[in-house]
Amino acid sequence: MAEDRVTIFDTTLRDGEQSAGIGMTGDEKLEIARQLARLRVDVIEAGFAASSPGDFEAVSTIAREVKGPVIASLARAHPNDVDQAWEALKGGENPRIHVFLSSSDIHIMHQLHKNREEVMDLAVSMVGRAKKYCDNVEFSPMDATRTTPEYLYQLLKAVIDAGANTVNIADTVGYAIPSHFARLLTDIQENVPNMHRAVLSVHCHNDLGLAVSNSLAAVQAGARQVEGCINGIGERAGNASLEEIIMGIRTRQDVFQVATNVDTTQIYPTSRMVSRITGMSIQPNKSVIGENAFRHASGIHQDGILKERSTYELMDPVSIGWPGNALVLGKLSGRAGLRARLEALGYMLSRDELDGVFEAFKLLADKKHEVTDRDLESLMAEEKRAATEPITYTLDQIQFSGGDHDIATATVRILGPNEAVYSDAATGNGPVDAVCRAIERATGVGAKLADFNVRSVTEGLDSIGEVMVRVDQDGKVFTGRGASTDIIVASAKAYVSALNRLISQEGLDNVPEPLTTPD
Repeated sequence: MAEDRVTIFDTTLRDGEQSAGIGMTGDEKLEIARQLARLRVDVIEAGFAASSPGDFEAVSTIAREVKGPVIASLARAHPNDVDQAWEALKGGENPRIHVFLSSSDIHIMHQLHKNREEVMDLAVSMVGRAKKYCDNVEFSPMDATRTTPEYLYQLLKAVIDAGANTVNIADTVGYAIPSHFARLLTDIQENVPNMHRAVLSVHCHNDLGLAVSNSLAAVQAGARQVEGCINGIGERAGNASLEEIIMGIRTRQDVFQVATNVDTTQIYPTSRMVSRITGMSIQPNKSVIGENAFRHASGIHQDGILKERSTYELMDPVSIGWPGNALVLGKLSGRAGLRARLEALGYMLSRDELDGVFEAFKLLADKKHEVTDRDLESLMAEEKRAATEPITYTLDQIQFSGGDHDIATATVRILGPNEAVYSDAATGNGPVDAVCRAIERATGVGAKLADFNVRSVTEGLDSIGEVMVRVDQDGKVFTGRGASTDIIVASAKAYVSALNRLISQEGLDNVPEPLTTPD
């Protein structure tokens, strides 16, 4: 008898990107998509092709270049959206068009300004339109958990008759409670006569902290596709955390009696990549992939772990790709040692790439007595940012001074377009404020600093500091990250990174003239 399997549908690149402050470039989306393919998710929702030219291009590129998973594009129940989704997907080997339309009375009345019959007709029409392009069509009744059940049954039957292969029950505002959600799914299977012709899917949001619980309850109730995001990112409080769902199913197969196609050893590197690219830090006590997930402080727990790991560890950290015992490198380490450790952490580099990273490693090793795995991850994140982020300005040099009785002052030297060199100075309320003001003056690009987070990568006074900033310009938020053993330098790098994203995404071809003249 074939093993019962649950399809894992990843929407990190679509719903995950809707997290406030996240804005990924096309190259960053492609990098994540390739890693999701290594993770062996079944479906990658690459974006919302009709939403912008950038999203269209990202969906198109991922559809062409990423092999293995089904590549999907979201589309409103609108002819242009469906057409654009197909145009973006048609170059791929395994495309899916995902059509959605609100179904709850509160959405129908207040957002769509339609009636139920009009919504039904529109859903059937657009699923039929998508089916003419592509055999693999998914339909999501948005806000399904607040939809009148009888109307939901009728809508699902109609779209399945129109050609939907998958129907996705969306808990759009995180309204569901696990026991009630499981009952709804059971009722759907009992009251939609053609339900056997489509896969029953769920898409849960985390507004009440129940997204994973609802998703797992759905699997027990017969759902065979689960949608979610890596690290649980997404609109408002986020989506269901895919890594938690996957490991829940794997760890408690005695309960769920199903499996997934996922290579769980790729969970940790996937999680770290998504955190690095999105700028969304992972809380230390996050289940499965948090920094403390496999750390033990209690003496009783430590005693048990030393005797038998299963006493206090439900999962083997190796099973999710958690790095083993750290090989500590230093300034005397060579390329072979660095390559071996990077490969153990999941980084496969060409000779030229290794040469570039080795130079950066040597500079770091001169500042730190020991370079740990977490230091190497931070170093690789910096190298990836330098290679993939849009670059208009680069921080070349920075000087600052201050004290509790002095006014903080900073001077920066910036490399700009056409090899121009810009420099300026500013004072501020502390060295970070002074540095940001000096960068604004030197580049002529300003934005309000909306969020500033700093954390230590490893223990010790010589630890690398990682800074994440979000800047706001006219209500649009852009994220930047930087790392250095000097936290002020890391802050400057992060601020420049955020301004570069602002310039790129806003299409500022003519950057305002700086206040100083190029040297």
